[in-house]
Amino acid sequence: MKNTLTSPAAKAGHESVRRHNLSLVLRTVRDEGEVTRARVASLVGLTRAAVSSLVEELLALDCLSESGKTSSGSAGRPGTVLKLSRTGPAGLGVEINIDYVSVCAVDLTGTDRVRVTEHTDHRDVPPAEVLAHAARLTNRVIASTREQELRVVGVELALPGLVSGGVVRQAPNLGWSRVAAEGIFGQALSTLRPAGRALAVGSDNEANLAALAELWFGGLGGVRTFLYLTGEIGVGGALVVNGEMLRGAHGFAGEIGHVVVDPQGPLCRCGAHGCLEQYAGRAALLRSAGIDPDTGVRGIAELEQRAAAGQERAVSALREAGDRMGVVLAGAVNLFDPEAVVLGGIYRSLMPWLEDSADAQLTARVVSGRWHENGSRLRASSVSGDAARGAAARVVHEVLENPAAYALR
Repeated sequence: MKNTLTSPAAKAGHESVRRHNLSLVLRTVRDEGEVTRARVASLVGLTRAAVSSLVEELLALDCLSESGKTSSGSAGRPGTVLKLSRTGPAGLGVEINIDYVSVCAVDLTGTDRVRVTEHTDHRDVPPAEVLAHAARLTNRVIASTREQELRVVGVELALPGLVSGGVVRQAPNLGWSRVAAEGIFGQALSTLRPAGRALAVGSDNEANLAALAELWFGGLGGVRTFLYLTGEIGVGGALVVNGEMLRGAHGFAGEIGHVVVDPQGPLCRCGAHGCLEQYAGRAALLRSAGIDPDTGVRGIAELEQRAAAGQERAVSALREAGDRMGVVLAGAVNLFDPEAVVLGGIYRSLMPWLEDSADAQLTARVVSGRWHENGSRLRASSVSGDAARGAAARVVHEVLENPAAYALR
């Protein structure tokens, strides 16, 4: 007698193929912006019936919306237009930095829908207290997303320092060491939402996530291999190769702020002397310009105003910082050979005064002699390249890769 039962292997194979095809259709709609079912079928190489079935499932999961009529450009009935849904699954990013917490929710299109930032000094504050504060802010944002018919399906933490396996191994400027950030934050958030479903929580270094935001939303055009340098109180970096983050053997690649410029230089909080952070970090810049380093973001605004007015001490401080940055960046370019170097964080607005001295060092030190061959490779980040948005977008990218799992979670 013939066995008509489906084997577990066959079932798993069928489910795997359908999961792949759901993602394929969803990502195709994302790439096209607005598209008919017939056009999707022609692009992905599936039958119209198969695409129609997948689209119906994605509509039910609230990943797609369908409306209006459009001509297909060929004989037959006009088709309805598919777009990514502006409701339904959403990602949430939480950036915890030395003196602020920023929480951002994005929909499947990658659009910011809710953003809340609170400024508070986290230095010498117990990690559990900082993470509990971030959880309270996150809970407020989740409530705001529900008002917009969005459903947060995951949270990603953007953290300063060395982050691996959900643990902040070392964050010198925060004074954190071996802090299980994911677990502490997740527990604090669950306590605030006793009736809500548990949310998946991930984490990464904040510079990595800012670099991903620049890759996905910034003005890089076709650039897929770049070095990202971000300045806040500390100096962070990230390396992106062919659109993928280069993490290193332990996930700690990119810590360019602790590359030593001068071994006899000032002591850094990491324990070394003369790190780039001691010359180009926020406190160092403000101090060199004669501005109280404790004024934080207000101090950077004042520095920018002084530099724009041509005040010599401010201009000189930025020129010297750019010079030190250029030395370190040239070494990284020689080692890594990126298409571009992108300056983010506080450096984006200070770029006009950092650029010339940094670029001079890069021109002199990049051994290939090709630094300017394809135009300026040193550029400011876009306004879209921030860590909270990159963190939220990472959740969205995971939804796009496996919509059924995230929509039903």
